[in-house]
Amino acid sequence: MPAQEISQPNPPPDPSSLSEDLLQLSVQLKAENYLSAEELNAVQAFRRAADYIAAAMIFLKDNVLVERDITPDDIKPRLLGHWGTCPGLTLVYAHLNRIIRKTGLDALYVIGPGHGAPAVLSCLWLEDSMSTFLPDITRDIAGLQRLISKFSSPGGFPSHINAETPGAIHEGGELGYALSVSFGAVMDNPDLVVCCVVGDGEAETGPTATAWHAIKYLDPAESGAVLPIVHVNGFKISERTIYGVMDDKEITSLFTGYGYQVRIVSDLPNLDNDLAASMEWALAEIKKIQTAARSGNPILKPRWPMIVLRTPKGLGGPKYVHGEIVEGSFHAHQVPLPLAKTSEDERGALQKWLRSYKPEELFTKEGVPTEEVLSVIPEVNAKKLGQRVESYAGYKPIQTPEWKEYAVEKGSQESCMKAVGRFLKEVVVENPKTFRIFSPDELVSNKLDAVLDATGRNFQWDPACRAQGGRVIEILSEHTCQGMLQGYTLTGRTGLFPSYEAFLGIVQTMMVQYSKFVKMGSETKWRQPCGSLNYIETSTWTRQEHNGFSHQNPAFIGAVLNLKPKFARVYLPPDANCFLSTVSHCLRAKNYVNLMVGSKQPTPVWLSAEEAAKHCIAGASVWKFASVDEGVNPDVVLVGIGVEVTFEVIAAAALLRKLAPELRVRVVNITDLMILSASGSHPHSLTDEAFKTLFTDDRAIHFNYHGYPKELKSLLWGRPNLDRVSVAGYDEEGTTTSPFDMMLCNHTSRFDVAIAAISGGAKVNPKVAVSSHQLCSYLRHQAQKEREYILANGKDHDDVFETPKFE
Repeated sequence: MPAQEISQPNPPPDPSSLSEDLLQLSVQLKAENYLSAEELNAVQAFRRAADYIAAAMIFLKDNVLVERDITPDDIKPRLLGHWGTCPGLTLVYAHLNRIIRKTGLDALYVIGPGHGAPAVLSCLWLEDSMSTFLPDITRDIAGLQRLISKFSSPGGFPSHINAETPGAIHEGGELGYALSVSFGAVMDNPDLVVCCVVGDGEAETGPTATAWHAIKYLDPAESGAVLPIVHVNGFKISERTIYGVMDDKEITSLFTGYGYQVRIVSDLPNLDNDLAASMEWALAEIKKIQTAARSGNPILKPRWPMIVLRTPKGLGGPKYVHGEIVEGSFHAHQVPLPLAKTSEDERGALQKWLRSYKPEELFTKEGVPTEEVLSVIPEVNAKKLGQRVESYAGYKPIQTPEWKEYAVEKGSQESCMKAVGRFLKEVVVENPKTFRIFSPDELVSNKLDAVLDATGRNFQWDPACRAQGGRVIEILSEHTCQGMLQGYTLTGRTGLFPSYEAFLGIVQTMMVQYSKFVKMGSETKWRQPCGSLNYIETSTWTRQEHNGFSHQNPAFIGAVLNLKPKFARVYLPPDANCFLSTVSHCLRAKNYVNLMVGSKQPTPVWLSAEEAAKHCIAGASVWKFASVDEGVNPDVVLVGIGVEVTFEVIAAAALLRKLAPELRVRVVNITDLMILSASGSHPHSLTDEAFKTLFTDDRAIHFNYHGYPKELKSLLWGRPNLDRVSVAGYDEEGTTTSPFDMMLCNHTSRFDVAIAAISGGAKVNPKVAVSSHQLCSYLRHQAQKEREYILANGKDHDDVFETPKFE
């Protein structure tokens, strides 16, 4: 593509193209003298200093103030980083600083273009937040040398925002959820404003597209506000952005439709005045909306403010390189001068570029920023964007009721979710400002609706829910729920995400990004532990037979198993009492990803409250009531992991008592999946000796597992004598059928379990061996007869899920 074609600047604003109504919402400010000369000079000095440091971080390992000509030895061996977004990020940072210093605003800064780390790190160094948390990064020449030389170098700062970045509450690796994280952060933080920069490349993602609706779930009486700034610089890595080819009328129409007031800032000669005026306008609008709500006269469907900031890509960087336009094109996206170490021309261009900022006017000979640069920075440390306590203080404990008070009677039948719903109702009552449920429109379907007896939904555009203080956020976007949950959790509170099992995988990568943030945060001395991400996975494949194959997918378990073991927890409580114990524990846990898998349908309550407590503490136990001679000296060990598949194990044990009374069966249930991992590989893993006491050292073991068999086999890797293990689980077989047919299709039925038990027991028990073939043939025949009945009658036998009896 010719340089002239790729380098067209962003289209200039054309107020004449806007309708009269839209013009009122998208005023092109004419504020040439909005800032005093002193303020303007201070803001611009800060910007120049921040941009200089950001550019130097990408290229230099020495000569960091360019006090002499740059040589090849001054250039890093690998040039990594993203320059194109940095000038816009430092621009917003500078103006936030000015407003905070002037007004005392409580603000966090979240950036969607996470690879713009040089911009944020440079600003953190200027405001001296780096040295607060990283004492060796001092605000002098020695600290500046360390900051610049260590960026994107082994052992140094990564090229994107992460938990090592002071002030960050957002992992900057994956695009798309900065906006929803920002909304989660301000919920129940009434004085907080999160300024969220959304890159125009990021704005193309699905998670961002839906997150714009989050204003409809924000109650201005109880929560803070998000000020979104869409940074339209026109290009992604090598292509124009969608927003970059939209004119002002199109962008204004779009966001007006979402429910926003839009201000467009694009006048480059007057950029600082326009942005200053627009940000103060936005904060005034926020204040107006909040004041009305908090005085009891809320504005119905308030139009929250937002800003569209148009600047050329890589503003202030090289204009041309080798005849191609760089500033204002995709060539500015990453490293504008990639051959600076080996090319004299590019090295000369780098030197000219860096010296254009006039660093000698911005830093003293000792490397300290000048008074003019410092004059825009907040004077109170706690107000600085890099030192906001919300970003690092961690988990604030919540009050959880005694779960045993909500336990159900042993021997009865109860839905795990209904029991948990009653428990969560009290959690809501006891924690009216520090606990929320983020649910993708499935709370009632998942039988957790007892919560709604104590609270409502927080959907501010619905008159029935508006201004009621509801603790439930229901939006049919898993991405937005996940982002809000992360923002809420990383700023100290506790949340819960219940979901249909099959669709929780939609947020798999977001969950992984959170786990990476937590991992790095736990290795960062100054960050305190934060709350856990708590998922309840229900409407599982075993009882989604009516919705069909699309709703049958337990793959999210595997995603959590792939996390760093220290941070991963997977629980499959077998009944309502065990689930109560588990959810109570998870809501108080820190730094984990907690996945709880259970049924919403009524199932047997196998254990009393006291038995459930002991079982959950141990993570697994022998269920003596279903075992022969209480499990002593077994021929085979049958293991259930998951509600419905455990039922089939119990049913198989009862069936075997009648068909093969000479077979000695031990039944084990596992509620904490991680105990199976090889000894020492997970904090919960059983020692080899403990593993032996549960599963013997030489008897056949058959696992009936809720998830994919490969997951369990991988988890067991490293345990001794694995050739005696067989695993059944979800085998990617399903359709619209009956519940028991789902068991038959995936070979997890009682007949399949009984066949595995007889085959395993026959290896050590001669009495079983002599009738093994006959018994297994009979059981296969029975399974076939069940299938024929289901196909002929369209349903299971009425008694198929009656609680098995052991005589």
